[in-house]
Amino acid sequence: MRSVRARAALGATLVVAVALVAAGLAVLLVLRANLIDQADLQAEVAAREVAGQLATDIPYDELELDDEEDHPVQVTDEEGRVVIVSKDLRAVTGTGTSGVTPVPSASAGASPSPGEGDGDGDDDDSADDDDDGSRPGRGQVSSDDPDFSDGTATVDRTTADYRFAAVEATTPRGVTLTVYAGAPLAAEQEAVNTVRGAMLTGLPLLLVVVAGVTWLVTRRALRPVEGIRREMAAITASEDLARRVPEPDSRDEIAALARTTNETLTVLEASVERQRRFVADASHELRSPIASLRTQLEVAEAHPELLDLPGAVADTVRLQVLAADLLLLARLDAGEKPGSATVELGALVREEVSQRTGDRIAVSVEAPEGGAFEVSGSRGQLSRVIGNLLDNAQRHAEGSVAVSVAADGRGVRVEVRDDGAGVPEDERERIFERFVRLDDARSRDDGGAGLGLAIARDVASRHGGTLTVHAAAEGGAAFRLWLPRSA
Repeated sequence: MRSVRARAALGATLVVAVALVAAGLAVLLVLRANLIDQADLQAEVAAREVAGQLATDIPYDELELDDEEDHPVQVTDEEGRVVIVSKDLRAVTGTGTSGVTPVPSASAGASPSPGEGDGDGDDDDSADDDDDGSRPGRGQVSSDDPDFSDGTATVDRTTADYRFAAVEATTPRGVTLTVYAGAPLAAEQEAVNTVRGAMLTGLPLLLVVVAGVTWLVTRRALRPVEGIRREMAAITASEDLARRVPEPDSRDEIAALARTTNETLTVLEASVERQRRFVADASHELRSPIASLRTQLEVAEAHPELLDLPGAVADTVRLQVLAADLLLLARLDAGEKPGSATVELGALVREEVSQRTGDRIAVSVEAPEGGAFEVSGSRGQLSRVIGNLLDNAQRHAEGSVAVSVAADGRGVRVEVRDDGAGVPEDERERIFERFVRLDDARSRDDGGAGLGLAIARDVASRHGGTLTVHAAAEGGAAFRLWLPRSA
């Protein structure tokens, strides 16, 4: 049962089995109810036919009991005594009495005399025939719904199940009789047994078909998954992220899974390639100041008088800054949260500018005091972003650097402008990549390591903001940092 195909086949088979059993039981119950209703109707018709004859004062021995084998009849009086039975009826159950022998007055075969009808000889005058010699007027057959019951009857030594209907009839002499007429249930039982047998025979075959079809369909549907699995296993073994899993032509969920897997592999390949490039560039950037510093120390060891102390300090500072940038990038890549402290960007910009006493060009600040420029995040990381943007502007400006803070919709915009050469439009995204320097002829000391803008954009993104570059009114570049206001 570890196979998806097996679980799918078993699940589908169980569902179909439950549905078929429920439907089969419902069909059997409905069929049985309909057949019993038909038997009730037949029994009622037979009972009312006999009751109608009794209501017309037909003598017992002249009653027409048609089809006595299929519709056995038993008639009882008010005291429950049997007065009439079908000719070949030998035993009966379900009618309230099991007797099949009529009382003596009925066995004589004649209608009860007036004295027999009410048990009092003084009422003979009221029971006399009319002057023309005809029988008294009609009796009455009850119009109420008959009572139905299940029972058995033995007719001519054959015992079978019957459905009995009980109908009351009143003779012209005021005698109330109850007529029990039966209808056989053999047809109902045979039909139900036939349907039940067909269901019991067909159900296992149908379930086998369902299980087989489900197995085959699931196997066919999951065949691309096996291809995806094999290719993923091969990619894992070879560590070749350039390979891709096969995409089926269908437009189902498996095709979507294959496409998503390939997209994931593409992103993973790009991430790994970026990490490899990062490591290579970081190694290259670290190797230069370390080699320079080592050379200066070796020279100083051999010739102390030739020690270039300012150069050694500069290399050490550059190495320290580069190490700090690399550590910050590592923390950002690891998903470090920016924090939720409230930072007033206007005050942060003024503070950052006030600390830059060694800048080549004085920075012009447009940050109104008391302005509602509050954002949520890390004060240290946002200060690093502003510092990186100002460093970049100082390296490229000809004679002016300006920074402004203003409200922008639901956020705050910080813009750093310079009057340098600007950034070509086709390079405005590439400059935010790591270790990218557009002016390759510029020295490493002047141009930096190419990490400042990459760090600035990563920090802005993790604070829910954006960092873009545009053409400045002064002719140089304008870097716009947008951050959402704090709640």
